Amino acid sequence: MVEIFKGGIPVIETLNRWYEDNKNSNFGAMIPFIGIVRGENGISGLSFDIYLPMLNEWFKKWENLKDAKILMAHSFGDVRIGESSFLCVVFTKHRKEGFKYLEEFVEDFKANAPIWKYDLINNKRVFAKDRAKKLPNAGILKD
Repeated sequence: MVEIFKGGIPVIETLNRWYEDNKNSNFGAMIPFIGIVRGENGISGLSFDIYLPMLNEWFKKWENLKDAKILMAHSFGDVRIGESSFLCVVFTKHRKEGFKYLEEFVEDFKANAPIWKYDLINNKRVFAKDRAKKLPNAGILKD
């Protein structure tokens, strides 16, 4: 399941809801990853654009795992320093497989999710092309 939030993600409320919704699903581990906007290079935050139909299509391969469940939330629009822009949780029976899934999921997300990042500098969005990755077959960011 993918959830989208305008601005920063309400991390504690979202994690609590995901826990309550899944605590009786016979998983032994709930492993979160929380991405926090950090202040560097003179930015006041980050801003994100998302192409939701493509994001949902990308996420489908992570929805039908036989031994795990992955939930994800991401921000669109502006997210200030200290706020969360990315949150995911892996539920598994055992922690080792959960950490493996978490690493694979976050790396796949960084490489292939259709989310575009901008730096917020002097209240303006500046496309972070130097940190953007080309999406396969998307025709975006061609050289």
